Formats: sequence, C-alpha cells, structure tokens
Amino acid sequence: MSSRIANICIDAHDPYSQMRWWSHLLADFTMPDDETQESADDECGLRGPDGRWFLFLRVPEDKTVKNRQHICLRPTDRDRDAEVERVLALGASMVDDRRDGPDFGWAVLADPEGNEFCILRRDATS
Repeated sequence: MSSRIANICIDAHDPYSQMRWWSHLLADFTMPDDETQESADDECGLRGPDGRWFLFLRVPEDKTVKNRQHICLRPTDRDRDAEVERVLALGASMVDDRRDGPDFGWAVLADPEGNEFCILRRDATS
C-alpha cells in the first residue's frame, strides 16, 4: 500500500489574500469558478489540474521558525532570474540567494506571510 498527496496546506492569517497571491505564482493551480471564496473564510484554495488542492488555512499564531517543508517552483516560460524578479515584484521577499551563475543554484523566497519557497532553474526540456 502507498499514499498520494490529496492537498498541500499552508497556515495563514488571511487565507483569502494568500490564495490570491499564490494564484499569480502557480500556472497550474487556479481559483475554481464554481465555488465562492471570501475574505472571511477560514479555508481558501486553488485547484490543480489533477484535482488536488493548494489550501490556505486560517491559524491564529505567527510563523516563528524556518519551514521544515517547502515548495520548489520551476519556471515554465522564463529563466530562473526573471522569475525571481517577477515574484519579488509581486511582494515576495528574498530569504537566501543560493544562485551561482545562470546554470546552478536557486533562490529561497518568502510569501507575504513569511512562508518559504524556492525558485529553481527552468527545466532544460521546457
């Protein structure tokens, strides 16, 4: 027996704002047309192409330590550095710049509530 991922959850003070912010990052996760999500909701989410969800759950506490798990993103239509600049312009912050030239490394960023994620090099097959 084995398991598969049903959804990915991120804690948030404002699930609706986080969902909207991440919708600008993730090309393959979208806000569902058939559901109403509002700023007062305790859970908001983006639906993936395979039916899995990227969820944001309201929690009262602040983020206080480094994430033990994080998401790594790979740009689909631009190189890593251009994607990093785009995401920074959306309001992300740089946590750790691990880029070492155009072909090596990654950038660790944080969303507006401090949740870390990485941007990797564009896949050579893209």
